[in-house]
Amino acid sequence: MRRSSRPEPDPTTPAQESVWSYPRPPRLEMTPARLRVVLGGQVIADTTHGLRVLETSHPPNYYFPPDDVLAGVLERSDHRSWCEFKGGAHYFDVRGGTLVASDAAWGYDDPERDYRALAGYVAFHPARMDTCFVDDEVVLAQPGGFYGGWITGAVRGPFKGATGTQGW
Repeated sequence: MRRSSRPEPDPTTPAQESVWSYPRPPRLEMTPARLRVVLGGQVIADTTHGLRVLETSHPPNYYFPPDDVLAGVLERSDHRSWCEFKGGAHYFDVRGGTLVASDAAWGYDDPERDYRALAGYVAFHPARMDTCFVDDEVVLAQPGGFYGGWITGAVRGPFKGATGTQGW
């Protein structure tokens, strides 16, 4: 497979971050932003104690502490995946109102050393939720359906995930 060349980063303002300035391996950091997830018309997760993972070419992934996720909305599924940096991930079916979104959230029981703080935290795939918010801004889902990054006006791409970006 031929690797595609790195694209030209979109221009930024002083209030924006370029995903092309994010590191690889990814950086894990606390965020003071209020993060919310709505499914089936119900707020199922709400925190100001989240973590975000920043990786080159990806919008941030946001992780919620388990105490800030509504009890009973997560049911562990059989789906698994592997991240070269964080290790083995497990998935959850997510329930909100009368809706169930299959494999729509994920987490790590025993992440690799640099990502230990993620243990027990939960990330939600924004394309599979009604709405996700960073502060009061509605999030757009990372293109392509596989990755779960949250796009806001504070981040600029282009973003990995769309057709033709696998080699970035």
